[in-house]
Amino acid sequence: MTSNTPYGHIGGEQAIHNLVERFYFYMDTLPEAQGIRAMHQADLSTAKSKLFKYLSGWLGGPDLFVQEFGHPMLRARHLGFAIGESERDQWLLCMNKALDEMTMNPLLKTNLQTALQQLATHMINL
Repeated sequence: MTSNTPYGHIGGEQAIHNLVERFYFYMDTLPEAQGIRAMHQADLSTAKSKLFKYLSGWLGGPDLFVQEFGHPMLRARHLGFAIGESERDQWLLCMNKALDEMTMNPLLKTNLQTALQQLATHMINL
């Protein structure tokens, strides 16, 4: 079902869990990401779970986020946070560093980075 999707190509559920863990590791430790880290609760477990569920479906795997929360409506869900270019860039820094640790086809990686950049830009609300 998911083998011909980005979800399948990058390694499925375990790969998404690893990506999310590394993303939040960078958010939690990089001085350059302090701005977006401050937007999150001290305990990142809920954020990790939601990002994992979202990315699972977004990458072509099980649509876990939709099953639990309904349509993602990402922009609407993020309107309560002041997101400008700086916050977008901090988010992308963490995500790109996490993606860099994954083994995948270079073209797939470039396509994912482009799509995530577009998604992050769409979240800008300032």
